[in-house]
Amino acid sequence: MVAIPGSEMLSSVLHVISQSLLIPVIVGLLAFMLYAIISFGGLLSEYTNRIRISPEQIEKLIIDFSNPGTPEQIIKVMENSDVPVSYKNIVIKVASHPELGSKSREALARKLIENEESIAAKSLEKTDMVTRLGPTLGLMGTLIPMGPGLAALGSGDITTLANAIIIAFDTTVVGLAAGGVGYVISKVRRRWYEEYLSNLDALCESALEVMDHGKAQTPYVG
Repeated sequence: MVAIPGSEMLSSVLHVISQSLLIPVIVGLLAFMLYAIISFGGLLSEYTNRIRISPEQIEKLIIDFSNPGTPEQIIKVMENSDVPVSYKNIVIKVASHPELGSKSREALARKLIENEESIAAKSLEKTDMVTRLGPTLGLMGTLIPMGPGLAALGSGDITTLANAIIIAFDTTVVGLAAGGVGYVISKVRRRWYEEYLSNLDALCESALEVMDHGKAQTPYVG
């Protein structure tokens, strides 16, 4: 077989690059695993402190908004409710600007909800990254040491091959474990955040409709 000129040099460069990635891959896997464990602890803490809002509570708040249907009533209902502070702050901000026009209040409510969506997305980005990159780094950690290990097998060096296989298996397990934990965390939190944003959107929309209806019924004094 005729060797292509320069192929040996290119192969050597690829080999050096591949082997130089092993330490960063192992460090990355350890960092991902550590972050996954810390995040799982945070998930348990968040679950313990989480206040679940039932559809009946949302329905009652919406009904209370319309009696008598003033911004002051909306603020009072939210302040006296047992919903989390994040709900109260946003709905109260929307109701605290009765002087704004209908479109301006809608823009304010939409911007506040989008900000909450952005916060939720940022919270999910890190665990989503662990979910996707954990198994990828695990696969890299599997393949990188196998090259020298198989080469050692050809020369009869069983010890080097055994060490390579151990590294390959360990990195695979850690990568899959980190990805699995990250997937569970992202799945649970995504459901929580979707429920939170849905409830918040319903409350803001109801508050806007009540305020618009009340403003339309206010007699004009010339």
